[in-house]
Amino acid sequence: MNFSNYTFEYPYAFLILILFFVCLKFCKTKGVSFYFPNIALLEKASKNSILLINSLKFLTVLFLVIALSSPIKEDDVNIKNDEGYEISLILDASGSMIEANKFGIVKDIVTDFVDKREHDRLGLSIFADFAYVAIPLTYDKNSIKRLLSKIEVGIAGRQRTALNEALFLSSNLFKTSKSKNKIAILLTDGIDNTNTIPLDVAINTAKKYGIKVYTIGVGTPGDFNPAVLQEIANQTDAKYFYADTIQGLKDIYSTINKLEKSEIKAEKYVKKTYFYQYFLVLAMLFFMAYFYMSNKE
Repeated sequence: MNFSNYTFEYPYAFLILILFFVCLKFCKTKGVSFYFPNIALLEKASKNSILLINSLKFLTVLFLVIALSSPIKEDDVNIKNDEGYEISLILDASGSMIEANKFGIVKDIVTDFVDKREHDRLGLSIFADFAYVAIPLTYDKNSIKRLLSKIEVGIAGRQRTALNEALFLSSNLFKTSKSKNKIAILLTDGIDNTNTIPLDVAINTAKKYGIKVYTIGVGTPGDFNPAVLQEIANQTDAKYFYADTIQGLKDIYSTINKLEKSEIKAEKYVKKTYFYQYFLVLAMLFFMAYFYMSNKE
C-alpha cells in the first residue's frame, strides 16, 4: 500500500495534543477524601480504573485532533485533452509471427512504447484470419499492457493475414475523435490474403479521418509486400520502416515516438478523498465510553 498520497490538510491541529498534556500535568482537580478499611484493594481497583479512564480520555482527544487535522488522500487525475495524440496500435498475430518468437519480442517493444506515451490515448487492434479491436482508444495504459501480456499468436487464427481489414477497423476508432493528432502504427510480417476489404478502401478510410499510418515490415521482405506498406504510409503522410533485428525494431518505435512527440501535456487536478468522519466517529465512541466509566458508581 502506498502511503505517500496520504497527508493532512491542517497538520497544525496536532499542537492541541501539547496543550492536552500540559493540562494533564497542571490542571489538577481537587480530590475528595474517603476512608476505606482495605486500602490495598482500593489502590489496585483505583489504579486500573484511572488507567482505563485516562486511556479513554487520551484516545478521545487524539481522534478528535486527527479529525480536526483533516486526513486526506490526494490523487492526480488527468483531464481529457483533445489536443493530445491518439494512437492506434495494429499488430499482426498470424501464425508466422511465432517464428523466432517475433510476436513476443514485438509485445515487449510495444509495451515499452505504451509506457512512453504518458499523456496520449491509445487503442489496440489485432489481426490474422480476421481483424478485431482489442481495446478502443483509452487513457488506461495498464489495461493495454495487461492485454498485451496475455495475447498470443493464434488468437485471431493462424493461416491468413487480414491486413486491410485491420487498417479499416482501426481507422474507424477515430470516427468521433476531435484530436488534431491521430496516428496508427501497423506492424506485419505478411501480405493481405483475405480480400475482405480492398486496400484503397482501407487507405481512404484512414485519410478520411486524418490518420497518419506508420507501417512496419518485420522479418524477410519476401514474406510481406514492402510496396503496399510504402503506399499506405505515403498516402497518409507517414513513413514506412523495415526491421530484421530486435534492435532495429526498437529503434523504429523510438523514432516514431520522437517524430510524434506530444508537446501538450494533459491537464491535471488533485482529487481529494476525506477521512475525518471516521476519526470523528471513533472519538465519539471513546468519549461515550469515557463518560460512562467516569460516572460509574
